[in-house]
Amino acid sequence: MKILEVIHGYPPLYNAGSEIYTQTISRGFIEKGHDVAVFTREENPYKKDFDIRVGHDQVEPLIRLYFVNHARSRDRYRNEKMDAAFAQVVDIEKPDIVHIGHLNHLSTGIPEIAGKRSIPVVFTLHDFWLACPRGQFLQMCLGEEETWRLCPGQDNKRCAVHCMSRIWGGVPANEDEDIKQWTRWIEQRMEQIQRQINFIDLFIAPSQHIMQRMIDELNIDKKKIIFEPYGFDLGRLENRVRTKETDFCFGYIGRIAPAKGVDLLIKAFGKTKGNAQLRIWGRETADVKYLKMMVEDLPDNRKEKVQWMPEYRNEEIVISVFNNVDAIVVPSIWDENSPLVIQEAQQAKVPVITANHAGMSELVKHEINGLLFKHRDVEDLALKLQSAIDKSEELVEMGNSGYINSQDGTIHSIEKHINILNDLFANLVKTRSEVCSHGE
Repeated sequence: MKILEVIHGYPPLYNAGSEIYTQTISRGFIEKGHDVAVFTREENPYKKDFDIRVGHDQVEPLIRLYFVNHARSRDRYRNEKMDAAFAQVVDIEKPDIVHIGHLNHLSTGIPEIAGKRSIPVVFTLHDFWLACPRGQFLQMCLGEEETWRLCPGQDNKRCAVHCMSRIWGGVPANEDEDIKQWTRWIEQRMEQIQRQINFIDLFIAPSQHIMQRMIDELNIDKKKIIFEPYGFDLGRLENRVRTKETDFCFGYIGRIAPAKGVDLLIKAFGKTKGNAQLRIWGRETADVKYLKMMVEDLPDNRKEKVQWMPEYRNEEIVISVFNNVDAIVVPSIWDENSPLVIQEAQQAKVPVITANHAGMSELVKHEINGLLFKHRDVEDLALKLQSAIDKSEELVEMGNSGYINSQDGTIHSIEKHINILNDLFANLVKTRSEVCSHGE
């Protein structure tokens, strides 16, 4: 098959979970003998918008990468020039199937372009972006104590008030008009999303939580959405060797952004006692300097125990990260889908401390393969960190249980995952071909 992957970023330019996943399955499809191209973006402010640069995956040069420059208008949900760029790539590649991982910073017109060419479309749900412009159902609460409130669900006016108010004109007398304008904007966005759903043949949900929520939010036909866990390159996660240190070491890995709850982790760590340290891996974003200021407010015996580590290549996660931690903490404040880092840690037999919420609690069972704390609760997270410090041997033993949703503690391999995707894709291609032949 000729497979065209669509994702809003590709490593090493972008290293979040969905981007790494797309890279992993693209390499897996190549090993399976398929032809793979990727439609993605870059943001070069010194280059003309929508120019297409062709590159190749750093490890697997058979993967062709089409980077569309999108440096200035990336916040639109529909972009006709991006649609035109995608159509150009489709006409060059002539794929048998299009597999979408994300449309943020691209365009919601992409499914329709493929569908109108009789190309089946599969969409893997990594977050809630189709129903929520921010993707995470987190409200931006301007001027309120709780700056990132969980959103109960898609609502046009609520979205306009709580998420779009940051770009209102700011004139109190015009507030009603601002609300009306942005409510209509959200309404039009959702109309566009519903239109595009008609061109998507299959949704893949990596967690039960995101599957049910997207059915509820978007009224997706249950016949066209399935649960299928992520697959991983198990070879990358072998041979962990933990060199014992005096301090018990907690680790955070992933994107550093408010939704990820790194501030909660820092505050909770500051409340602990005993021999412990915290290592935070990630790209040096604008947020990091404020988190470093937060660390400076911790007690002396704790702020000196926080280490900032450089971003790592996912291929080197064992050497760079897992060999240097005793537990991974995933403190996200949003409704996480199915965090890759939890499953990677479990395969390497690293215990995980995370929230008793959403897709996180589908992967960790309290005191069986890790610890769960009350979602968004600093005090309870501090208690669980303290428990890890005080009963470190027990937590390490929990980590040996690995992935709770398999009999042997092993996460899904990329080989198994690719075989499942292969069958799903092949069936869709066959069905579409039969329909087209019958139509002729």
